[in-house]
Amino acid sequence: MTEIQMIALCSAVVQVLFEFFLKRSNERHLLAMRDNPPADSHEIMDESTWKRSTDYSLAKSRFSTLEEIFGLFVFAFAFLYLFPLVFSHWPAVKTQPEWFCALVATCFLIALQLPDLLFDWRRQFSLEEKFGFNKSTKGLWVSDKVKGLLLGFVFSFLLLALLVWLYRALSGAFPETWWVWVFVVFFGIQLLLMVLWPKFIIPLFNKLSPLEEGELRERLMALADKTGFKAKTIEVIDGSKRSGHSNAYFTGFGKFRRVVLYDTLINQMNTEEIEAVLAHEVGHYKLGHIPKRLLISFILGLGGFYLLSVLMESKWLYSGLGLPESQTGSFAPMIVGLSLALGFFTYWLSPLSNYFSRKHEFEADHFAREAVGGGAPLVSALRKLYVENLSHPLPHPMLAAFHYSHPTLLEREKALRRKA
Repeated sequence: MTEIQMIALCSAVVQVLFEFFLKRSNERHLLAMRDNPPADSHEIMDESTWKRSTDYSLAKSRFSTLEEIFGLFVFAFAFLYLFPLVFSHWPAVKTQPEWFCALVATCFLIALQLPDLLFDWRRQFSLEEKFGFNKSTKGLWVSDKVKGLLLGFVFSFLLLALLVWLYRALSGAFPETWWVWVFVVFFGIQLLLMVLWPKFIIPLFNKLSPLEEGELRERLMALADKTGFKAKTIEVIDGSKRSGHSNAYFTGFGKFRRVVLYDTLINQMNTEEIEAVLAHEVGHYKLGHIPKRLLISFILGLGGFYLLSVLMESKWLYSGLGLPESQTGSFAPMIVGLSLALGFFTYWLSPLSNYFSRKHEFEADHFAREAVGGGAPLVSALRKLYVENLSHPLPHPMLAAFHYSHPTLLEREKALRRKA
């Protein structure tokens, strides 16, 4: 085992141990309140729902711990043995065609996703089924996974082949700045996918329909006009085909923006509550959260490609990954190696990202409060989301600070009731 392999493996072990510590702290925290809920919890959910919410959170936590331990063993095998073996027997070097390099890398990455299917199956048909959320059939699940793997293979293969070709074409002409131009193309493809995904990919899995005529549509369109969103349509997705969970989300940007409501959410809430949810989503758009996130993504991505350009000239790193030094400068092996190990280092930055995400959620909540004339409808909507999704309103503060991209329910309620 090389020093690089040892560092990556130790980082993976440290992450799993830290996650275990966070989860165990949260589990003890939830268990202490299961049979003795705080007095104000009765305003949110009844005692029976509180216990089911606790049990659901505990079940998810324990399931994810097993998944992470299993993932650690898969990573160790793939990173220490399989990765060097594959790229030594099928070297994706500059002398090989771009399509060959992309094919080897894509097949390797797709193969690593296959063990996760066992956990996905158990999650859907055991955990989610137990708590009444699973609405999918086994045939539909298999169909989803097959389509997902095929799409993943096609996108990954085409993207990697393009990036390898661009690297080879530009690194000779612009040896110092090739990474800038390759990243600009890569980022442009990401933006294009943001536009194409809801129009061409989501319909392969779900049915998107315009919200039907009626009072709800009239009020939501009036709200959109009032807030300056100017929506052409509000779409409904048939999430109930697979799950009992409810949600709403904002996708796209510019004239391609759209708000999507789950059919489960429409069935669970009244008109005022749905108005508040829509106002929250519009708030993300009006407050510029999407371009802000895209800008941050651009800056971080550009920095990442600069780091890639430096690492690709480092013979010590290729040999440290278990590859022959003759592969130094090969694009595909480095991309795969980084995709395997880099997440264990960037993991520690997630609290910072989540902090800003929670800040944006507070801002969108404030926008919604002003748009609908008060915080009560959004508070009511959030409570229903928590009850219907069995989301626990009082997670351990350390877990919430590290992992939660949204503030907790009580934090959002407190902010909504605060005077402007």
